[in-house]
Parts: sequence; structure tokens; C-alpha cells
Amino acid sequence: MTKRTIPEGSGPRLLDRVHARLTRWTPAPEGFVSPPEPRTIGSFARGRQLVAGNFLFAGHLVEDSGADIWALPFPDPAFQEEIHGFTWLDDMAAVGDIPTRQRAQAWVWEWIDLYGPGRGPGWTPALTGRRIIRWINHAVFLLQGQSDEAKAAFFKSLGHQTRFLEKRWRSAPPGLARFEALCGLIHAALSLRGISRLLDPAVTALEQLCRDDIDAQGGVATRNPEDLLEVFTLLTWVAAAKSDAGHTPGEALQGAIERIAPTLRALRHADGCLARFHGGGRGVEGRLDTALATSGIKRRHADGLAMGYARLSAGRTSVILDAAAPPTGRDAFNAHASTLAFELTSGRRPLVVNCGSGAVFGPDWRRAGRATPSHSTLCLNNASSARLPNGSRDARSPLVDGPTHVPVRMTHAPDGMRFQGGHDGYLRSYGLTHARTLELTADGRALAGEDLLVAMELRERQFFEQAIHNRDGEGFPLAIRFHLHPDVEAQLDMGGVAVSLALKSGELWVFRHDGSGELRLEPSVFLEKNRLKPRATTQIVLASTAQDPATRIRWSLSKAQDTPISIRDLNRDGMDGAL
Repeated sequence: MTKRTIPEGSGPRLLDRVHARLTRWTPAPEGFVSPPEPRTIGSFARGRQLVAGNFLFAGHLVEDSGADIWALPFPDPAFQEEIHGFTWLDDMAAVGDIPTRQRAQAWVWEWIDLYGPGRGPGWTPALTGRRIIRWINHAVFLLQGQSDEAKAAFFKSLGHQTRFLEKRWRSAPPGLARFEALCGLIHAALSLRGISRLLDPAVTALEQLCRDDIDAQGGVATRNPEDLLEVFTLLTWVAAAKSDAGHTPGEALQGAIERIAPTLRALRHADGCLARFHGGGRGVEGRLDTALATSGIKRRHADGLAMGYARLSAGRTSVILDAAAPPTGRDAFNAHASTLAFELTSGRRPLVVNCGSGAVFGPDWRRAGRATPSHSTLCLNNASSARLPNGSRDARSPLVDGPTHVPVRMTHAPDGMRFQGGHDGYLRSYGLTHARTLELTADGRALAGEDLLVAMELRERQFFEQAIHNRDGEGFPLAIRFHLHPDVEAQLDMGGVAVSLALKSGELWVFRHDGSGELRLEPSVFLEKNRLKPRATTQIVLASTAQDPATRIRWSLSKAQDTPISIRDLNRDGMDGAL
């Protein structure tokens, strides 16, 4: 295959490109302080796919029998960025045999030849930090059997990238990208000989970032659980690396780790995976448990919300619900209109889900995934509770006009736990407040729900009645949606007044309602980052009309009476994001 032209200026900004060139004359480090140990976990299956020439990045599969990663046609910038971030080294190291190691070595040294002088799309602070961490983590794997000349080129490139990070980490966007840049710089300063002078300034900057970006409850402003996991993982790596090098993690760093760990536990479903909200996915397989174990923090989250999410759990069942306003401003570019949406997992099997982020499938899917109808909550007049600005068609725009008042109360019910909450996302347009109550029984076998649309004040009632009058007395359609995981088999039952839900574990759940709405099964999609296309699935829809100033619908999800309390569920087919 013919080599493609290196796309100058794609990705990095002007000053990034300038400093990438200016720092190329940095002296090479003298080697490693001690042989580095890998701290990242990869997928054996994905590693084998890479060696076979199947390149799946950012939702695109590119097949190349020649298996030359730098000669691939790049479908979009996200595909390109994932390759230049080198997280795929985790997967190849997980395979670890000689042919895989030789392929990984060839790709690394080819990157040095093509892009090492400071050219190409990989010279951004976040990608450089991500890449340095992987090169150092897997250095023993990469350097085995290499000539002195190849090793010198490897260390020369590491020194160059470290110097670039020293100059440019401040230009990384706030949030995860800046954490990646600083943690990569610290990783290099701890691991490479001759550059220890960079350590203290970088650690000081990271500790300030922890104080600024990790709030008192252990959350991040994007409210993306997967972002929080990635930040937490980076911080635990830095703390472990500092401890291994004989340094004590600073108070701010350790404090951030101690705040985040209980929050992540609250956001973890019964199957060990993260709740999927505000652009986040389930998380890399095994990363959450590994990061929590590495941290050594066993404390659980106190009663109340965790990063704006409410958790109800009992028996084998977990319910996680978005109980706060969506992010705003610069933190809202991946935000979803998901206020009061919930997910439910039983044992190792997700049952009720949100559709998830469609960002890897293009702008149309990204936009659709952010809308309220893609979440398991009530939607009024097919309108989202938060919107893109001025009818913008740009799927990357921040959300605006979302709920600003989200009162929440969590109490003990007579037989379990109760959540009560509301939001004013439909107040300005319709004069209505959405209130939701969920009650989970103490044994986790039943969830009772109530959704209420109500005009709370006299002026709101007058506004709603005028809106109805303007429609010639016709009410506003509403739909309460329950998106089901693709592994759930749903069937209308009892003459169409209930839905039977069969899980692959053998559990059987039944959905019922109070008869005040029309029950339907409709198509839906499940959006996963490691898939080539959206997965078809099903959603339960309770449809009704908001005709009066108060509209109430009650529903329930419960295990069938003959479902055992405990099921040994070891088969995870279809759960691991395979091709």
C-alpha cells in the first residue's frame, strides 16, 4: 500500500506544531530509573484483531491485510486520534507473543520515523500524554530484542515528547485532556533519568488541577461517569508511580483519589460497569475494579447524590438515576438531556438502559443520543428537556435551556428505598413540572414508579391552559420510555397490559402500568463505542396526553414470582463489546 501524505496541521494548533518542532533537539534521557511495569490493561481479543489487520477505532473498522497502521485511510479525525494515542499498545501487550511484539515494535518505530520530528496529528498535549504513558508502561515489551540504535531513537523520542509536554500542557482543554497531559509529564519525570527537575512543577500543577476540577463530592463538571473513571485511573497511576519511586503522594492528589473512589462505587451497577450518562460508556473492561483496588480506598459514598446521580440498590438490583441539571457552558458539549432518566441492572444483566452516546457513529447519531427520547424518562410533546442553541444542527453544541431547578429527596420507604425528584425543563415551554418517584423494595425484586406532569402555581396553570386553548383544546402528547438492553427479550403479555422481559440469565421481569396510558413496544437502539454500528433493541413506551394541569401515570417493574432469588450467571455472551 502506498504511504499516505502526512496531513500537516490536522489536529494540533499552530503553537502545538511550533513547539513540536522547536523541542525536537531535546537531549535524549539516559534510560529508565528502573524497569517500568505496565499499569494499563488491554483486551487480548482486540490485540489479536489488530495483528490480523482489523483496525476498529472510534466506531470505524478498516481492514488492511498488510496490517500497516500508518498507511490506513482515516475515516475521520477521531479514528486518527485514537491511533496516535497508542492505547492499542495495551491490547497488543495483552497478547504478548513474539509476532505481536514484533508488529507493535514496527509500528512504534515507524511512528518515530514519520512523526517523531514533530509532524502530524499526534502532537497535542492530551495525545502526547496518553502516548508517553503507554510507551513507558510497555517499554520492556517494546525494547526486547532491539538494537542499541533503535533504543536510542526510542529514548530520543520520549525526551522530545516530554519536553513538548513541559511547554504545552497548559494549552490542553480543561478536564480529562489536561489530566492526561500532566499525568504523562509526571510519568516521564518519574521514569526517565536526567529529567527529574520536571517532576515538582508538574506535580504542583496536577495538585492544583485536582483542587480545581474535582469537587468536594468527588465529581467532575461534565458529570460523565467514564470521564471520572479515566481521571481516577490516571491519578491512581501517578500515586502508585510516586510511591514506587520513594515519593509520598501529595495531600491534594491523595484527597482527590479519596473523594472520587466512593463516587465511582455509587455509579457502578450491579454488573460492575458504569452507568451510561452524559456521553460516557460502560468503561474499559476491568478498569474500574482495578483502579478501585489500586487506590486502596474502601469507603462508600454517603447518603445522597453522587455527582448528581441517585442510587437505589438492594439484593441483586441497582438503579442509577440522573438527579441533577445537565452541565452548562464549556462542560456541556457532550451533555445529554437526561434529567430523571434511570438505568436498572439485575445481577450481571442490564435491563433498562439509556441509548448512550452516538458520537462514534457520526453527528446524526450523536445528536440523537443526546435527546430526551433516547433516555429512560418522560418526554413531553417529543421535545427534549434541554436543547441545542437556536435550533442548531451542530451535534457538538452545548446544551442550553435545560432544567435549572431539580429538587430531590431520598428516604426509606416502608419496604425499601424511595427517590422523589422533579425538574423544570418543560416549565418555560408548557408551564409543567415533571416529578418522578421510584421505590425499590428491600429485596430488590420490584421497582414501583410514578411520573407526574403538573402545573404547580396559578400562573403556570394559566400558561398551560392558554397553551391548550391555542391548540383548540388538544392536549400535548407524552411518552414515558424504558429502553431495554439488546439482550432482553420483550413480549406483550396479558392482552397487552403487561410486558414480559426475559434476561439471558434466566430471570424474568414483568412491566405493568395503571391503565392510564397506552402500552407499546417500539424499536430502539443501543449505542456502544466498540461496535461498528448501533445495535437494534426494543423500548417500552407508555403513551398518554397531558390534557389537564396534572397528569399522573403509575407503573412497575418486578421479578416474576417463579424467578429464583439467586442465579449463578457466568455467561456474558454479547456483553463484552465484540465486533
